[in-house]
Amino acid sequence: MLLPVVAVLVGLSFLVWSADKFVDGAVGVAKFMGMSTLLIGMVVVGFGTSAPEMVVSALSAAQHNPELALGNAYGSNIANIALILGFTAVIRPVAVKKIALKRDLPILLAVSAFSMFLVSNLSVSRMDGVILLAVFAMAMVINIASEIHEKKTQSEVEVEESNETSVPLWKSLFWLLFGLALLVASSRLLVWGAVEIARTLGVSDLLIGLTIVAVGTSLPELASSIAAARKGESDLALGNIVGSNLFNTLMVVGIAAVIDPMDAVSPGILYRDMPLMTLLTVLLLLFGLPVRKVNGVRTGRINRIEGAVFLAFYASYLVYLILEATGSL
Repeated sequence: MLLPVVAVLVGLSFLVWSADKFVDGAVGVAKFMGMSTLLIGMVVVGFGTSAPEMVVSALSAAQHNPELALGNAYGSNIANIALILGFTAVIRPVAVKKIALKRDLPILLAVSAFSMFLVSNLSVSRMDGVILLAVFAMAMVINIASEIHEKKTQSEVEVEESNETSVPLWKSLFWLLFGLALLVASSRLLVWGAVEIARTLGVSDLLIGLTIVAVGTSLPELASSIAAARKGESDLALGNIVGSNLFNTLMVVGIAAVIDPMDAVSPGILYRDMPLMTLLTVLLLLFGLPVRKVNGVRTGRINRIEGAVFLAFYASYLVYLILEATGSL
């Protein structure tokens, strides 16, 4: 019992510290490149923290269990919005800029709806997987091209000043990569310790899987989003969620389908998980609309009440899964 407790404490400590350094590195890279923290959050932070999901899904497909890839991807998307963004907003409201409302969130919503259409026949063919990967590439091109266009509108003076005040690129890259590696490793250590403690206390493996392990796979995103919000980098926190969900929906599912097509998708994924994922994306877009004034300026943001609404959705979803798995429904 002592070793798992130590693992939890050490894992939690390194998780908090590495998330802080990871965010510093991401912000430094964004400033050096003259790119927005929203795009860096999507491309680097979102995809980097979703890498474990991609590995799990690819291995699951290679072992002829591709449906696990779907559950992993869509379950992570639900946790990203309802748990991670909700918890982050409760700690500190998350600002939502106009570019996210006009470009990134509509793309994410369209992708969510499109993925439901593909899975509507309860199968995901190899061609469907190729289409998802192509849509992913298209979404990235649109985002990067839009960002380059925005960058060109800045004056040369602004670009030079931003480069002068930025941290050296090598240092930012070091903390970005090292922070990410330590973030993932510390979250795994924390989950292992928590699972061992739960088993010692007599908790069933099913309940452990639905709670500790499910939440544990989202710890890197949770830690980095909270660290970003605490530092006032709301764009990074939001970009993390949007990028991670795009990556999961298109890249993770696409790779799994290309490796091993899914001929019999569980109806629960289509009628439970995907509608909830899409609903949460709609709410994210609606909550971010600039209908309130902050310091006299109409600004979009997800406040603490809306964060609590997201958390309530996740708690209800988790309870439903537990009741369904234990045969109580």
